[in-house]
Amino acid sequence: MADDILAQIDEQVKKHPILIYMKGTPAFPMCGFSAATIQVFDSLGVPYETVDVLENPAIREGIKRYSNWPTIPQVYIKGEFIGGCDIIREMHAKGELEPLVREALTRSCTGEQ
Repeated sequence: MADDILAQIDEQVKKHPILIYMKGTPAFPMCGFSAATIQVFDSLGVPYETVDVLENPAIREGIKRYSNWPTIPQVYIKGEFIGGCDIIREMHAKGELEPLVREALTRSCTGEQ
């Protein structure tokens, strides 16, 4: 079953240009770190997808194995693990996040990899 979860996570990560594994939903984040991460992406005004790890304990544990990262939230852009809340906030503060996000969205619209 663990391999099935990892395959499901891999499919989700590759399907969406921007994917955030978080606790709760964007409207109702269930932890401060998830809320802060959503706040950064909302400030960019870009579309993103989320997965509420509280709804599925197997995904909650599987995502930690998938990324080899122990905490949630986890942000994936263009199928690549970027980091958690602190890394996202730091990249945003340095102006590094927005160009990465815009490129991911542009490429997904044109079908480029």
